[in-house]
Amino acid sequence: MNTQKVIAELDAKHGIVIDGQARGAANTFEVHDPATGRTVAEVADGTAAAARSAVDAAHRAFPGWAKTSPRQRSDILRRVFDLMIADTERLTALICAENGKSQADARAEVGYAAEFFRWFSEEAVRTDGAYGVSPAGGTRTVVTHKPVGVAALVTPWNFPAAMATRKIAPALAAGCTVVLKPAAETPLTALAIAGILSAAGVPDGVVNLVPTTDAAGVVENWLSDDRVRKMSFTGSTGVGRVLLKQAAERIVNASMELGGNAPFIVTADADVDAAIAGAMVAKFRGGGQACTAANRFYVHASVVDEFVAGFGAEVSALRVGPASDSASQIGPLVSERAAQRVAAAIDAAVADGAVVAAQAQAPTAGWFVAPTLLTGVAPDAAILADEIFGPVAPVVVWNDEDELLRWANDTEYGLAAYVYAGRLQDAVRLAEALDAGMVGINRGVVSDPSTPFGGMKQSGLGREGARIGMHEFQETQYFSVAFD
Repeated sequence: MNTQKVIAELDAKHGIVIDGQARGAANTFEVHDPATGRTVAEVADGTAAAARSAVDAAHRAFPGWAKTSPRQRSDILRRVFDLMIADTERLTALICAENGKSQADARAEVGYAAEFFRWFSEEAVRTDGAYGVSPAGGTRTVVTHKPVGVAALVTPWNFPAAMATRKIAPALAAGCTVVLKPAAETPLTALAIAGILSAAGVPDGVVNLVPTTDAAGVVENWLSDDRVRKMSFTGSTGVGRVLLKQAAERIVNASMELGGNAPFIVTADADVDAAIAGAMVAKFRGGGQACTAANRFYVHASVVDEFVAGFGAEVSALRVGPASDSASQIGPLVSERAAQRVAAAIDAAVADGAVVAAQAQAPTAGWFVAPTLLTGVAPDAAILADEIFGPVAPVVVWNDEDELLRWANDTEYGLAAYVYAGRLQDAVRLAEALDAGMVGINRGVVSDPSTPFGGMKQSGLGREGARIGMHEFQETQYFSVAFD
């Protein structure tokens, strides 16, 4: 596929989409290919005025969309799914170009992203409620749900398709209209998805897109607008704290999917080969640039040598390169700054006593970091304290289970965790003791549209996906009906 042609056809200089119309802006910003650093597109740079116009459009469209029957909304969302699947190669090319993912990872993301429209097309018609006699008698209670209103959606760069669809699909299924701010690093995929939504029959004004380099200004504008009743944000915990403070000023309904620091636990009786296979997925999918990525590997002393030998061989064999090479398994990091940060973390860990046990080869040009396996890592090492967000796997040896659990839970984060154990009962017992919203048990993937995605502690508020994902965009209402 000719990626340059695909990007040109998007007309990103008119990439602000409001009320179904593509708009330009006084200024543009550049989107870069992380594999080369070269500019691949110039995108309209939305301002606070564009943010207000987007809310104007969403507010006007809300009454009509909210009154649209669940079946009609369902049919439209199902068409979006079909169109996304048919458009897989174009969307894959865009993700590769602006995010740098390997072709395999990008193609898998498209399938995952599209699945949210299929799932929520099915949930849209499953309206639920309750009816019953009040305990005191004399009245009947009717419980129902209604769309919360205009929803402001803010998405990160690491999954430019899936993070948008995971929010747009339930919002539309619930009857909300949306304003979306994609990450400035990866706005092209969101622009393509906006076109697909329109082609599927989503009415003008229901989904509005404002790419911008002034994220703080645009989002603050939305949070201060009385017509915006929902905020859904995926990003860092630090930014999430700021947005929650702003949302508190108007008591805006807020969902937050924030940072992670996932432990990956291997017990003495685990299937080591299976654990290695799971570790490769949990750590290196998307180059480790995922909030659910395994960040800290705790391996029992009795199997650590076997695990490190096998894991190291797999890490060393990884093909690192640009997405233009279909054989590449790991792409670059999203920016030069990100690459420098992760490389510095490796150097600091080695200076602190860690040993590079295995390392793949990586290109010297572009924003690449070689996938690295570190051993000799102390339980209190600095590299374990924060989210690495890169292809680095530090291994800590454990013997005592109580001590292991203290180490695993000694973090402000609680998004994901992974447990590999021989006995399922032991794996579930460990999972129940972990402060994590999602635990992969003998598997290296936790994400699925049908499951409640979200974390504990400072990893967020609320859940995305599953039935609850639509409830996040609804208000519960009840009627007390005089009956006797």
